[in-house]
Amino acid sequence: MKILFISLFVICFTVTLSAQIDCGCGPAADSILQYAPINKKAINEKVDSIMKFAIQSHAFPGAQLLVAKDNEIIYHRSFGFQTYDSITPVENNDLYDLASVTKIAGTLPAVMKLVDEGKINLDAKFSRYWKPWKHRKDKRDITVREILAHQAGLEPYIVFLNDVLKKNGKFKHRFIRDKKSRRFSVQTYNDLYMNKRFVRKMYRKINRSHISPEKKYKYSGLTFLLFPKIIENLTGEPYELYVQENFYTPLGAENFMFNPLEHDFPIEQIIPTEEDSVYRKNYVRGWVHDENASLMGGVSGNAGLFATADDLAKLMQMYMNMGTYGGHRYISKRTLKEFTRVQYPENDNRRGLGFDKPLLNNPTLDIAEASPNPEVSMNSFGHSGFTGTFVWADPDNKMVFVFLSNRVYPTRNNTAIYDLHIRPSLMQVFYRYFNEN
Repeated sequence: MKILFISLFVICFTVTLSAQIDCGCGPAADSILQYAPINKKAINEKVDSIMKFAIQSHAFPGAQLLVAKDNEIIYHRSFGFQTYDSITPVENNDLYDLASVTKIAGTLPAVMKLVDEGKINLDAKFSRYWKPWKHRKDKRDITVREILAHQAGLEPYIVFLNDVLKKNGKFKHRFIRDKKSRRFSVQTYNDLYMNKRFVRKMYRKINRSHISPEKKYKYSGLTFLLFPKIIENLTGEPYELYVQENFYTPLGAENFMFNPLEHDFPIEQIIPTEEDSVYRKNYVRGWVHDENASLMGGVSGNAGLFATADDLAKLMQMYMNMGTYGGHRYISKRTLKEFTRVQYPENDNRRGLGFDKPLLNNPTLDIAEASPNPEVSMNSFGHSGFTGTFVWADPDNKMVFVFLSNRVYPTRNNTAIYDLHIRPSLMQVFYRYFNEN
């Protein structure tokens, strides 16, 4: 009788656990990323050659590269120096400005969690969550899905910096001061303080911005400036604290942070970005490079996050596991599958929800035309950032690829990282190795 009871218990437990895993409502059988480097001469020589060529060609002064395969970190190295003076080498624990990778590392996990909780409906009107759009005839019917898939026809970008600068390049006194006060409490750089009401002006300009009546793919980061406020309204917590508590801390991704200098992170371990001659009048280090995120105090949904390659690998591995990491479920399998699915292929739009995807004809293209690389599977997804950052997860090949650089140093006009196809070439080294072995 006792044996029969134990057998029935084991069967019931197995069925329940299997159902949980299949439906995505319970923790899947996964583990924390472990280091298992493969010291293969062919890989090392090819990666070294590409990196050396990139640095000599001034694509970037230095970089971090991490590749994980089958839940193991098989490659993790840093190359070059923080700047072209070749004084301080890049280390694996140095922080990089993630730029637009923030969209999938900050905004997106919060939005996906809120979708799971029923607080955001992808097919609801965005104006349900952003009330001012209820009064905008051209925007009131746009859905959350269209917004996240860049299918809404919004303007790509608004240069809000133009609103705080005079024609002679000096700051308008009503917006920026050199001393902190009750009104000027938003620090945007060492001795620059923004009027705390300026963010309302940013919101108004977004609300009034032009929108194309034609529904087609058009990349826009504008609503990612609004999402932090939406997340705060729906959760009752500041956006920064919400993602820290619900994702970064439990993932063990301890160096994900906005405004690292406020967290007393050593400035010597933060990689500099651009030598800014217009706004900061100095090279930017420890402060977000993106001007719009800066004018929001460094905490935004479009940019602002800093991290190491190791931090990003944990987040991307969780995504690739369809929402689980270390036995804990962060996001349901159903939601992650929906967000990483191409939404509007009939409109020649390759995008998922927030995530970038391969070009629709990607496998037929060569390395110079493919995005991000001809070898990636069509189920793969990721995002790139203006500063030279790039993350990608490929569930079919069980591979995570993280590349961090400061290609904007000393100027954003440097496009060698794209012209020389550095990141696709690095990906190709690993894809070809595993395809052949």
